[in-house]
Amino acid sequence: MAKVIVHADKATAAQAVAATIRDLIVAKAQAKQTAVLGLATGSTPLPLYAELVRLHREAGLSFRNVVTFNLDEYEGLAGDHAQSYRYFMEQNLFRFIDIPRENTHVPAGISADAAVTCADYEAAIRSAGGIDLQVLGIGRTGHIGFNEPPSSLDSRTRRVHLDEVTRRDNSVFFGELSLVPHGALTMGVGTIMDCRQVELLAFGAGKADIIRKTLRTQPSAACPASWLQDHPRCTFHLDPEANARL
Repeated sequence: MAKVIVHADKATAAQAVAATIRDLIVAKAQAKQTAVLGLATGSTPLPLYAELVRLHREAGLSFRNVVTFNLDEYEGLAGDHAQSYRYFMEQNLFRFIDIPRENTHVPAGISADAAVTCADYEAAIRSAGGIDLQVLGIGRTGHIGFNEPPSSLDSRTRRVHLDEVTRRDNSVFFGELSLVPHGALTMGVGTIMDCRQVELLAFGAGKADIIRKTLRTQPSAACPASWLQDHPRCTFHLDPEANARL
């Protein structure tokens, strides 16, 4: 069963997860190993990334021996598009820390063959030794990454069609619904479940219902996040509002 920690607010939650990531990076560096992080986008992880930047600037945390893999990317958006997740990561984390660009991976939104791109992404994760720690958010449909329902437990990195609820929720970033892509490339549920550690962040009353469904119903493809109940090392970091219905 996934562990649940209720924090006073999202800043406190972000600090806790950042400290966990810091400890992993330091331990790996001491062992002369690479720390492999899975990263998420959207408004939820922004306080986390701000805290990681602070740790780099004020506490000397180095990311030179860190490799990152982002969960997903919109189909059809180039990396320099203002709403692409590559651009998001550059603007909110990568450009403020000392991580080599070649160590950062985001699925290519534009490619000649999406299936090949996804297979290559899976291969790159395997080549890196697998993901040590995956940061997750959760959508109102129960999606993790862009794994919309139904998403099977054995799904791998692939192209997906975005649920209209997700498109409406994300339209705030695009300005209008018509500009939100209909498709995306995402790590699969199976890819996420393979990560050795998962830290999920969820804040606000708008997430309370899906958090309850995720943790209080039988795991199934109908709520992809519910599969996390069976992950051996998964922690949900909630504020009181997101925890309200548990």
